[in-house]
Amino acid sequence: MKKTYITTMPDHIGAFLKASRCFAALGVNITRVSYNKAIDAHTLFLDGEGTPEQLAEADRQLAEIGYLPSGREKQSIVLLEFRLRDTPGSVMEVLSLISAYDLNISYMSSQADGSAYQMFKMGLFVDDPRKISEFLASAGELCQVRVIDYDHTEKIYDNSIFYNSFVAEIAKSIGLTPEMREKLLIDTNLAMQILDEQGLSPYRTFDSIGRFAGMLADHRGEAFSPRITRHQVTEQTEIILIEPPCGSNTAILRHGAETLFIDTGYACYRREMERLFRTLLPDYDHMEKTALITHADVDHCGLLPGFDRVLANRRSAQCLRAESCGENGYRERNALHRPYINICKTLTGYRPVDPAKIVEICGTDAELNVPLAQIGFFDFGDLHFEVYEGQGGHLPGEIVLIDYTDHIAFTGDVYVNIHGFTPEQARYNTYAPILMTSVDTDPALCAAERKDVFQRLGAGTWKIFGGHGAMKEYSVSSGGKDAR
Repeated sequence: MKKTYITTMPDHIGAFLKASRCFAALGVNITRVSYNKAIDAHTLFLDGEGTPEQLAEADRQLAEIGYLPSGREKQSIVLLEFRLRDTPGSVMEVLSLISAYDLNISYMSSQADGSAYQMFKMGLFVDDPRKISEFLASAGELCQVRVIDYDHTEKIYDNSIFYNSFVAEIAKSIGLTPEMREKLLIDTNLAMQILDEQGLSPYRTFDSIGRFAGMLADHRGEAFSPRITRHQVTEQTEIILIEPPCGSNTAILRHGAETLFIDTGYACYRREMERLFRTLLPDYDHMEKTALITHADVDHCGLLPGFDRVLANRRSAQCLRAESCGENGYRERNALHRPYINICKTLTGYRPVDPAKIVEICGTDAELNVPLAQIGFFDFGDLHFEVYEGQGGHLPGEIVLIDYTDHIAFTGDVYVNIHGFTPEQARYNTYAPILMTSVDTDPALCAAERKDVFQRLGAGTWKIFGGHGAMKEYSVSSGGKDAR
């Protein structure tokens, strides 16, 4: 038998220990604890599991030491789900009914999913089973309502999980304004809610966000140490590949006096990257700075405000312009990805690029019906690329550039060299799949796009520059077989 205790404890060291000893002595197992001093310094929720006799004795002893307020000894919580129309004020009738029955709310959670309805969850304190039965009958006349089995006590159904100290610790390491701290807490809440609805532990959400923020902070300043490699791809053109521990690669193409940057990494590393650019490119401060993006993800576009020109295909350009107007980009339009992307933008200080700097190099508004479709050409120095746009498996607007003469491919995140990750890159790349459920908008479609990339590579030895990880050498025999 399980029972939820809503205890009132003194705010001093050892208060919880005293209650724990009471339960342990009686053989009652504590299956859930939830407490948030920021919300209430005295109220602590305990789920106990034992025999009816053990729980009755626990009632008596907790009341005796003053941990159970009068009138709450028999109180429990029932979790309900209401199917409400997704219209303004739809919840008001339910709230009015709750008030009429003199019930108190312990938990609320609701989220629009694009349909005409919202599934609105509420936890209600119940001390009289007859009252809740009558309430359910009345609520059923307003909307569909069902009782959710509360024995799933590994879930946290009250606000006490959202510790202010969690955000405060991140704010201290990253440096966030009060407004950014509040936004981080809201988006963390949303990420937890989405993952919780999929049966994942809320604590895993907090742990992943905390570790992600820690990685960003740990590699700032002098600790910023990307892997840098140089690749002479023609007699006149060199590619310098910069692989930071966190965020996308940045490739610098040099042909005589011409320079092109492909993708730019996170905004939080602007100073570190610019210091590195000045070391690698002595004329950096005096050159016209041009960047080309493979897709409009936050970890590829962080430094764009510092460039004079930003080259993109049509769909990615549309995404960047939407962001500059305060609208959602492609990632934020995906409910599963929105919280993580907003967290990334907050933690990395992301700012949209000035739309006046955006130059469309090619593109189409037509819906694509193949994994990769050729949409144009792009030349830099003596390199001649065919430009392919994917259907959006990773992100709408994604492009792949292939130079068939010099056997060079830039694949963005359609293909990343996971086997070429540094240990830091491998650790960083574990967090997004947890918090987004997948880094791809459509994993199966992205796999088809990736397969299409390699099928398009002709005979010879290729240099493949993915969005993350080391440059990959890939050899194809004249028979079309991989001869790595």
